[in-house]
Amino acid sequence: MGHRVAIAGASGYAGGEVLRLLAEHPDIDIVAATAHSQAGASVPSVHPHLRSFSAMTFAPTTPEVLADADLVILTLPHGQSAALAARLPENVKVVDLGADHRLADAEAWASYYDGPHAGAWTYGLPELPGQRGAIAGSTRVAATGCYAAATILALAPLIAAGIARPDDVVVVAASGTSGAGKAAKPHLMATEVAGSLSPYKVGAHQHVPEIKQATGATSLSFTPVLAPMPRGILATVTARPTSASVSTEAVRDALAAAYDAEAFVHVLPEGEWPKTAATLGSNACHIQAVMDSDADRIIVTSAIDNLGKGAAAQVVQCANLMLGLPETAGLSTNGVAP
Repeated sequence: MGHRVAIAGASGYAGGEVLRLLAEHPDIDIVAATAHSQAGASVPSVHPHLRSFSAMTFAPTTPEVLADADLVILTLPHGQSAALAARLPENVKVVDLGADHRLADAEAWASYYDGPHAGAWTYGLPELPGQRGAIAGSTRVAATGCYAAATILALAPLIAAGIARPDDVVVVAASGTSGAGKAAKPHLMATEVAGSLSPYKVGAHQHVPEIKQATGATSLSFTPVLAPMPRGILATVTARPTSASVSTEAVRDALAAAYDAEAFVHVLPEGEWPKTAATLGSNACHIQAVMDSDADRIIVTSAIDNLGKGAAAQVVQCANLMLGLPETAGLSTNGVAP
């Protein structure tokens, strides 16, 4: 018998990806998968690709259903996790994919989200300095946002190394449509998305305070772009260097120092640029950097699967640490192609 894990909100894209990953996990048993409107439906009727769950039906999302697990993964819409988590026993470990417990600053929460601030949990990005041990020692962990994961991994080591100025950061990031969830929305119809790129929430995206909190950036301009693809994020992060002597080699060295020992973050060989397709189905982040000599800016590009390192795989990585399992268990750094 492995560790008993339950997934709340498992009928959505992220929840389905958690189910897919845990189905092959050597040390975890799924004891419950819950849903709201899909409660009572079989898992394959909602996720046709998950045939190994033919005997499982979605249970209602209640504390009673979840409380029998060793660890609960919450994949609920923003604002719905806190109330449910508060009703779970203290001995049940919880990792939340929603935003409810990411922000330490109540004012920042009020600026970007509705409802009361629920307080901050341990931030669930293991590759940040000190976070791996903090996650392993926590019973409550808030996993990163998808755009935030791609941006933080590209930016945090450069600010920490004193190479990038924290007061002049610009991010343009394109995401696949699965990042918007499964709910039917007119602007996500195939006829609206196909063959088109469109920005949204320009100048007011909810991941801005999370990125600033995790990286130390003090001024951040963020433009998200909806891309005509199901999944993936490509983030281009630019920052002003702290001195004229900062070179491409210095930027790449800082990133390599941060990630050479990491299983899932890869600084690509010089001249090779990240592609979203190369990360699909994985927990990998691919990074490349260069100095723009004309604009005197550092440019870092990162690619992740928004449902992988940006969501479900990141949650499993955190769950592994919280349960005392090998961090890489059930996860792959290899993408799916073509």
